[in-house]
Amino acid sequence: MKNVLTLVFALSTVLAFPVNAADNAVMLPIADAMAANDAASRLGDSVRFYFGNQPTPKIVQKLGTDQTSLKTNSFAKSNEKACNWVFLSDMLSLQKRAHELGANAVINIVSNYDNVVKSSATEFECHVGAIMAGVAFKGDFVRLADK
Repeated sequence: MKNVLTLVFALSTVLAFPVNAADNAVMLPIADAMAANDAASRLGDSVRFYFGNQPTPKIVQKLGTDQTSLKTNSFAKSNEKACNWVFLSDMLSLQKRAHELGANAVINIVSNYDNVVKSSATEFECHVGAIMAGVAFKGDFVRLADK
């Protein structure tokens, strides 16, 4: 009986604390995310990516606009590790869509978490919680002139 009371007390103590489902927005360097998880080689060079207002070669044809919004497990991972992983997933999703549309570039890529646009040529937005991390991008799919 003593063990049961001890267990009940322990559970009631733990359950009495509020559950914090943290959703912390962090801005992280695109360059670091491209250097992590072998991202640059996994993405290859079949599609070029331009963030924010980075200048591009001449646009030959605009093929559409689309967005991504992916999440990954962040449990027991640093913010950077979880965010860099989901960054790569989003980039691979943009690349796949570019191939489907016949685009050779995605331009004007902006963070678009909960449809709130944050434009940067050097950083991306990631939302990190206790168990999930998420990145959302929006970009324009285009055919660029050869260099």
